[in-house]
Amino acid sequence: MDMESKMLRHKKMLCRIAFACIFLVGIPHLLLADDSQFAGSKSCKDCHARFYDLWATSRHGTALQPFTESFAKNQLSPQSKAISIGDATFLYTNTNGAGAIEEKTSQGSVTYPISYALGGKYVYYFLTRMERGRLQTLPIAYDVRTKEWFDMSASGVRHLADIPVSWQDQAYTFNTSCYGCHVSQTSINYTEATDSYDTEWKEAGINCETCHGPSAEHVRVCIEAAAKGTVPKDLKILGGKGKFTVQQNTDSCAPCHAQMTPISKNFVPGESFYDHYDLTTLEDSDWYPDGRDLGENYTQTTWSLSPCVTSGELGCMHCHTSSGRFKQAENPNKACSPCHEEKIQNVAEHTMHKPDSAGSKCISCHMVKTEFARMYRSDHSMLPPTPAATIEFGSPNACNVCHTDKDAKWADSYVRKWRSRDYQAPVLHRASLIEAARENKWDRLPEMLTYINDPSSNEIFVTSLIRLLRNCPHQEKWETIAKAASHTSPLVRGAACTTLDDWHSHDAISVLAASTGDKVRLVRIRAAASLAGKPYAVAEGVLKEQISKATGEYLAALHARPDVWTTHYNLGNYYRKTKQYQKAIQAYTKSNELAPAAIAPMVNCALLHGNLGNLDEASTLLANAYTLAPENLTILYNLGLLEAEKGQYDLAEKHLKVVLQQNPEFGKAASNLAAIISYRSPSDAIEFAQKAYDIDPNPATTFSLAYYMKEAGETQSAYNLLLSSIEKWPTYSDSYLLLYELAEGTEQKQKVKMQIRKLLSTEELSPEDKERLTDVLND
Repeated sequence: MDMESKMLRHKKMLCRIAFACIFLVGIPHLLLADDSQFAGSKSCKDCHARFYDLWATSRHGTALQPFTESFAKNQLSPQSKAISIGDATFLYTNTNGAGAIEEKTSQGSVTYPISYALGGKYVYYFLTRMERGRLQTLPIAYDVRTKEWFDMSASGVRHLADIPVSWQDQAYTFNTSCYGCHVSQTSINYTEATDSYDTEWKEAGINCETCHGPSAEHVRVCIEAAAKGTVPKDLKILGGKGKFTVQQNTDSCAPCHAQMTPISKNFVPGESFYDHYDLTTLEDSDWYPDGRDLGENYTQTTWSLSPCVTSGELGCMHCHTSSGRFKQAENPNKACSPCHEEKIQNVAEHTMHKPDSAGSKCISCHMVKTEFARMYRSDHSMLPPTPAATIEFGSPNACNVCHTDKDAKWADSYVRKWRSRDYQAPVLHRASLIEAARENKWDRLPEMLTYINDPSSNEIFVTSLIRLLRNCPHQEKWETIAKAASHTSPLVRGAACTTLDDWHSHDAISVLAASTGDKVRLVRIRAAASLAGKPYAVAEGVLKEQISKATGEYLAALHARPDVWTTHYNLGNYYRKTKQYQKAIQAYTKSNELAPAAIAPMVNCALLHGNLGNLDEASTLLANAYTLAPENLTILYNLGLLEAEKGQYDLAEKHLKVVLQQNPEFGKAASNLAAIISYRSPSDAIEFAQKAYDIDPNPATTFSLAYYMKEAGETQSAYNLLLSSIEKWPTYSDSYLLLYELAEGTEQKQKVKMQIRKLLSTEELSPEDKERLTDVLND
């Protein structure tokens, strides 16, 4: 292959971008079994009447309830004025106990009968039956405290730049997004061909068997034993007093109280959370950088930040009953007294507030309540007030939630006066690392890697940083991420395996192959996903079987939810990586059929079309994606590459310069600008190639810079740069090829040939590279 062809191949390599695999964040898949194994909650009443009565009236028991005349009379107030949403108005009506929401537009009116009420602690949401078996959340909801009706979707906007999602969006479809935590023993019965549901459930609400498993056998053995006057040795039931560990109890609660990704169809209480779910962490901007909840993320992530929880001693059942009630509502400090008795006994000395005031309740400062979408939620991180984080990141703090007439600087001055130890400093430090990683400020990469490597660091922050490091172009991250694949936390190990997908080395393959044998499913399938399409043919025997089994688990996880767009998006990624390109295109297309505004499948499908030479299809998809998300620099970047591919160099240059202007650390944009500009001015190309090298000095960016130096006539500088590159990265074959071309005279060429012979003696070259290097020796 001549050098011009080699450079063209290199330019095309620079024009490829791999998208991170994003997984479904949604509802859990709770225990499923043969229907005959479930006896229903009423079967518990005879022997457990008190518990049954507590459960039946609890938020668990009434998580979903039929809309009835008595419910409407006892729980709701009339709506005084219609609510305008877009071009329509909505009004709650009730005729003879039959509730409905009436929609009026310029085209006429539509009445949606209310079938069910969902929630009720702070807000009631209402469901109506729609086409293809969907139960849809209606556009207006009811505020229990203020007794007023409001725009449901608008209340859920998390960020200032967001706009409300239509109430008919899939996000508000009960069958898709809500069922797992509001009804029990469910079969969603989704038919992909017709995109329809025939959803069934055993009981509305979260029943006894959700947490204790099927009870038919339990009832049978207990009745038989009672007749004999004995007690069964085996109660044939899951959980119960003293039967589950602290972690098992917590893991049984977590599926309904986490923003997570299901990775299996069935969860059985007592099993490990991470065998069935992945957890969303602070890579998602729905959290403040310090870990405070910005939206509504269901407790588990912030709970995992709590020092009390990470100690291994505190579980959900310490503070809550099985029906969800707070045990110590009358004396909340009692919940903390077993471990913090001295502080409880001297509460005013600790809190600096009067003993009987709200400020001397532990939960006021350590579990402050904040409001989102008209619902209050307690911060389960249990961290102390951090007003300095409010100043730095805008996150809430307990001091100012109570003292609304004061600002965070006032609160900060007091806590610093009260506490000689700067307890806020570690919180600010790790939060600043999250913020820097979100903003691609990789000058702080050494600090991030130090934090990840520290065994005392919190698993949520470590996981978040590892996930955010997928955007980092610097090679020095890989040793730390590979090491994290052996972390004590399965959440961290899983994140490391996902990020290692982008490290194309034998070391990465070795780590991932080993991780497919991890004891936790989350880690195994993340490793299998990253191995997909990689050349791991060296694996033999037990290791090969292990990889195959983990890949099967991964594919089973991907097929678990065919009604959700992310399922098909991730299937598309798998097919793309394994070179099943038409299947990948079909999967991406299906993903966008389910979610027309989803950017990721649209962009990945465009890139695949571009790679296959279908440039018009790629252009249309990228243009559509850019219209939907004009702030997304990755889309604009790829649009620029496609324009270059089509020979529209002026337009490509314009778009890539915008990308680089808005994100000066976007090294690939600089590399491709160099390639585009080199056609008209090799000397100008050096400027952008140098920038790409400065952002990420690696063998590819070094090679590119040397090539443009050569093209501009700076042959000696190019030669010297390649010599230093070979010293740093001795297995990058392209550098030797260009070095040989630049060598002057027989003596220099012979020296290069000696270096090539040394390289050929290693086992780290592809057959193609060996052939090209051997051709040089035969020159």
